[in-house]
Amino acid sequence: MKDLDLAAIGAALKKNKYVLLVLCLGLALLLLPRRAASETLTAPAATAAPASPGSALAASGIPLGEECRRIAALLSAVQGVGRAEVLLSSGGCVVVCDGAEQAQVRLHVTDAVAAYTGLRSDKIYVLKMQ
Repeated sequence: MKDLDLAAIGAALKKNKYVLLVLCLGLALLLLPRRAASETLTAPAATAAPASPGSALAASGIPLGEECRRIAALLSAVQGVGRAEVLLSSGGCVVVCDGAEQAQVRLHVTDAVAAYTGLRSDKIYVLKMQ
């Protein structure tokens, strides 16, 4: 077995001290505890969603059926949407409209419904009307 040349090892460490320092700091950062994404993100809009299909929206106090009609009327006024029907519940929203084949229209509809209801965009479905 070869004898270790401590002088050569010391010289190599001295030559690469900054690389070793960066590696040690990186390892230390990896070992630090992190907060879960659910702890850092809050969902204030979740309280604005209706509790059940027959209840009124907490923010507006308007019955859910009337809220669906209001959203549909507003969406129908957006360029490219055309006729629109809306089904809203505490778990999500389904919008059926004429212009849903266009990606830009789907994006506008999703953004508008998300902004008004507080629902996440993955809970909003935009479908083409027959």
